[in-house]
Amino acid sequence: MASLQYYDVVLQPLVTEKSMAGMGEKKYTFLVHPEANKTQIKEAVERMFDGVKVAGVNTMCQDGKTKRRGATSGKTAKTKKAIVSLTADSKDIEIFSGL
Repeated sequence: MASLQYYDVVLQPLVTEKSMAGMGEKKYTFLVHPEANKTQIKEAVERMFDGVKVAGVNTMCQDGKTKRRGATSGKTAKTKKAIVSLTADSKDIEIFSGL
Protein backbone atom coordinates (compact mmCIF):
# COMPACT_ATOMS: atom_id res chain seq x y z
CA MET A 1 0.00 0.00 0.00
CA ALA A 2 1.12 3.54 -0.67
CA SER A 3 2.31 5.63 2.26
CA LEU A 4 -0.46 7.15 4.36
CA GLN A 5 -0.80 10.92 4.54
CA TYR A 6 -1.77 12.44 7.89
CA TYR A 7 -5.30 13.27 6.71
CA ASP A 8 -5.84 9.61 5.71
CA VAL A 9 -4.93 8.23 9.14
CA VAL A 10 -7.75 9.58 11.34
CA LEU A 11 -11.07 8.49 9.84
CA GLN A 12 -13.58 9.84 12.38
CA PRO A 13 -14.01 10.60 16.09
CA LEU A 14 -15.67 7.90 18.14
CA VAL A 15 -18.41 9.24 20.42
CA THR A 16 -19.62 6.78 23.05
CA GLU A 17 -20.37 7.04 26.77
CA LYS A 18 -17.00 5.58 27.65
CA SER A 19 -15.09 7.88 25.30
CA MET A 20 -16.96 10.92 26.63
CA ALA A 21 -16.00 9.98 30.19
CA GLY A 22 -12.33 9.87 29.18
CA MET A 23 -12.41 13.44 27.88
CA GLY A 24 -12.09 14.75 31.45
CA GLU A 25 -8.66 13.10 31.58
CA LYS A 26 -7.75 14.51 28.12
CA LYS A 27 -8.20 11.15 26.38
CA TYR A 28 -9.89 11.19 22.97
CA THR A 29 -10.98 8.20 20.89
CA PHE A 30 -10.78 7.99 17.10
CA LEU A 31 -11.39 5.38 14.42
CA VAL A 32 -8.16 5.18 12.43
CA HIS A 33 -6.86 3.47 9.30
CA PRO A 34 -6.22 -0.24 10.02
CA GLU A 35 -2.63 -0.05 8.75
CA ALA A 36 -1.65 3.11 10.66
CA ASN A 37 0.88 2.76 13.47
CA LYS A 38 1.14 4.75 16.69
CA THR A 39 3.66 7.29 15.43
CA GLN A 40 1.54 8.03 12.35
CA ILE A 41 -1.54 8.51 14.57
CA LYS A 42 0.37 10.85 16.89
CA GLU A 43 1.67 12.93 13.98
CA ALA A 44 -1.77 13.09 12.35
CA VAL A 45 -3.54 14.32 15.49
CA GLU A 46 -0.88 16.97 16.17
CA ARG A 47 -1.05 18.24 12.59
CA MET A 48 -4.86 18.20 12.31
CA PHE A 49 -5.58 20.08 15.55
CA ASP A 50 -3.64 23.26 16.42
CA GLY A 51 -2.04 23.50 19.86
CA VAL A 52 -2.43 19.80 20.64
CA LYS A 53 0.48 17.81 22.06
CA VAL A 54 0.07 14.03 22.26
CA ALA A 55 1.51 12.24 25.30
CA GLY A 56 0.64 8.69 24.21
CA VAL A 57 -1.42 6.53 21.88
CA ASN A 58 -3.11 3.21 22.67
CA THR A 59 -4.53 1.17 19.78
CA MET A 60 -7.00 -1.69 19.50
CA CYS A 61 -7.66 -3.85 16.44
CA GLN A 62 -11.16 -5.29 16.10
CA ASP A 63 -11.99 -8.11 13.72
CA GLY A 64 -15.10 -7.88 11.59
CA LYS A 65 -18.34 -9.38 12.84
CA THR A 66 -19.82 -12.43 11.14
CA LYS A 67 -23.08 -11.53 9.40
CA ARG A 68 -25.55 -13.79 7.62
CA ARG A 69 -28.11 -13.20 4.95
CA GLY A 70 -29.95 -16.41 4.28
CA ALA A 71 -27.55 -19.27 3.64
CA THR A 72 -24.55 -17.10 2.82
CA SER A 73 -22.35 -15.62 5.51
CA GLY A 74 -19.57 -13.09 5.46
CA LYS A 75 -17.66 -10.68 7.64
CA THR A 76 -17.80 -6.93 8.04
CA ALA A 77 -14.63 -4.87 7.66
CA LYS A 78 -11.90 -4.80 10.31
CA THR A 79 -11.59 -1.61 12.33
CA LYS A 80 -8.91 -0.01 14.46
CA LYS A 81 -9.49 2.32 17.41
CA ALA A 82 -6.96 4.72 18.90
CA ILE A 83 -7.17 6.36 22.32
CA VAL A 84 -5.03 9.49 22.22
CA SER A 85 -3.82 10.96 25.53
CA LEU A 86 -2.87 14.63 25.53
CA THR A 87 -0.32 16.38 27.74
CA ALA A 88 -1.48 18.56 30.65
CA ASP A 89 -0.47 21.83 28.92
CA SER A 90 -2.13 20.88 25.63
CA LYS A 91 -5.26 22.55 24.29
CA ASP A 92 -8.49 20.54 24.09
CA ILE A 93 -9.72 19.22 20.74
CA GLU A 94 -12.54 21.50 19.55
CA ILE A 95 -14.69 18.94 17.77
CA PHE A 96 -15.54 17.34 21.13
CA SER A 97 -16.21 20.60 22.98
CA GLY A 98 -19.87 21.03 21.95
CA LEU A 99 -20.92 17.51 22.97
